Amino acid sequence: MCLWGDSMKRVLLGMSGGVDSSAAVIKLQDMDYEVVGLTFRFIDDFDASDAIKVAEKLGIEHHVLDYRKEFKKEVIDSFLSDYSIGLTPNPCVHCNKVCKFKYLFENMKKYNCDFIATGQYAKLQDSKLYRSSDLLKDQSYFLFDLPKERINEIIFPLEGMTKVEVRELASKCKLENANKKDSFDVCFINTNFNDYISEHIKQESGDVVNIETNEVIGKHKGLVNYTIGQRRGLDIGGSEERMFVVGKDYKNNILYICIGEDNDYLISDSCIIDEVNLLTNDKYSKCSAKFRYRMDDIPVEIEYLDDNRILVKYSDGVKRVTPGQACVLYDNDLCIGGGIIREVLKNGEKVWYI
Repeated sequence: MCLWGDSMKRVLLGMSGGVDSSAAVIKLQDMDYEVVGLTFRFIDDFDASDAIKVAEKLGIEHHVLDYRKEFKKEVIDSFLSDYSIGLTPNPCVHCNKVCKFKYLFENMKKYNCDFIATGQYAKLQDSKLYRSSDLLKDQSYFLFDLPKERINEIIFPLEGMTKVEVRELASKCKLENANKKDSFDVCFINTNFNDYISEHIKQESGDVVNIETNEVIGKHKGLVNYTIGQRRGLDIGGSEERMFVVGKDYKNNILYICIGEDNDYLISDSCIIDEVNLLTNDKYSKCSAKFRYRMDDIPVEIEYLDDNRILVKYSDGVKRVTPGQACVLYDNDLCIGGGIIREVLKNGEKVWYI
């Protein structure tokens, strides 16, 4: 029971209109919380109707707040700025920090709530963040930047459920969005990704160079259209083996590629991350890391530097570690924190072509 004296504890739940946040309402009600739904309007063409319908059906207080101006400045403009200088940012990680959780916390007291909640898949226990029991849907990678001092005010009510069970719960309660498709794209891009980038960032064609031979083998369409490790959409012939983007020289407008997926130019052995957020008080020297969301954990050694930076060392080498992406650190299932990859190194030196 979630009661203080004669009053029920109130939870401010972020509601997007998707099935996860909708099922989260039901779970929180089953836990005897009084739920207040809050839907953020971050972009012009956002439709809040599904969230409004769910709130009405489940009988909860619900509000829609307009944060389009703030979202454009903090997320969209930051994303485009990073892309324009050669980084590959993860806007979902950034949004969780500077928008979603920030505004939930800011509104928690306004609506007389004791906790905030979302429909994300992760586990909180003893004020620590763990991977979700449903590893296929685990979102702890995107949550490493939660404020450590406020984790005890957050609830992830879907922990312990699989996506199939979430949809079954929504169907059982006759929610119209029970079978609504999941969104896997960047929420503010509703066109082809490259078209969006081309529309917002000035581009100039340049040479594609084989990094091993220094031979010009083609033309690129603008460096911002390519990411480290990319192999599709290069439109370059002349080799039976796969070609991969391995680096970008913005000063000279050169796109570097290598041939073969095990090419040494794709591999680094350490990186420096900054904007580090640590979720535990323990100082680890060894742990594991994820440099991208969909990848296996890599054993690493870490060294704490000045200016809120960490040197992450992976002696066996890792392919396609990319500046701008998040590096998230784990001790088994415990998320101990993470940061943003700023420099990629090999044999103790900065990789010159990234």
